[in-house]
Amino acid sequence: MGKSIALQSAGAVRIGAYRADPAGKPRGGLVVVQEIFGVNSHIRAVCDGYAAEGYLAVAPALFDRIESGIELGYTASDIAKARGLRSRSDVDAALADLAAARDVAAEAGKVGIVGYCWGGYLAWLAAARLPGFTCAIAYYGGGMHEAVAETPKVPVLGHFGRKDAMIPVAGIEALAKAHPALTVHFYDADHGFNCDQRASYHAASATLARERTLAFLHQHVG
Repeated sequence: MGKSIALQSAGAVRIGAYRADPAGKPRGGLVVVQEIFGVNSHIRAVCDGYAAEGYLAVAPALFDRIESGIELGYTASDIAKARGLRSRSDVDAALADLAAARDVAAEAGKVGIVGYCWGGYLAWLAAARLPGFTCAIAYYGGGMHEAVAETPKVPVLGHFGRKDAMIPVAGIEALAKAHPALTVHFYDADHGFNCDQRASYHAASATLARERTLAFLHQHVG
C-alpha cells in the first residue's frame, strides 16, 4: 500500500519517509512519528493501517540525518543501538522533519500527528511548537511528563500503560491537570503495548486505544 519517498526538510536537508495513501478520497492527512527504532516494519504497518481508514499517512525517517535506512527490531542489541541514535538526535531538527512531513500530508486537507514512544514525545512538542496540525496523539510518549512547560495549541490525546516503569502515572496525571487540552487514557499494559512485534504487546489495550484514536481523528481531522 505504501511507498518510500524523499522529503525536503529545513536547511536543504533531504531525508527519507514512508507514505501510505488511502484507496479513495482521503479524510485528511496524518504524520506518523517513529519510535526510536526507525521507520521499521511496525511503523510502516501503522501507516498502512491509517491509510486503510482513509488517511494519507507520512512517516519521516528522523534518523536519516545520522544514519540512513535505520530499521531496527526489538532485541537487546537493537534497543542499545536505538538509544544511541536517540541520544545523538536533535529535537529542533526532528521538528523540522515533522514539518516537512506535514506539508506532504497536507495534500489531503487537515493534518493530525500521532507518535509512538519517542515519537509520542515529539508529537507533544509538535502540538506546542509547530503550526499546521489540528490535533496530536501520543502513545506512551517518554519524557512528556518532564515537558510540562510546553503548551499545546491543539487538542492532544495520550495513551499510557499503568505498568510502564519508564513513564510514571503520577507524572502524566500532573501533566494532564496542567494542560486541559490533553486528554489521557491509561491501560492495564506496559510500555509499547501497541506494537505487536514487542513482548509487551497488549491486544485489548491496543484495540481500545485505536478506537479512541480514530474517533479523535474523525473529530479533529475528518
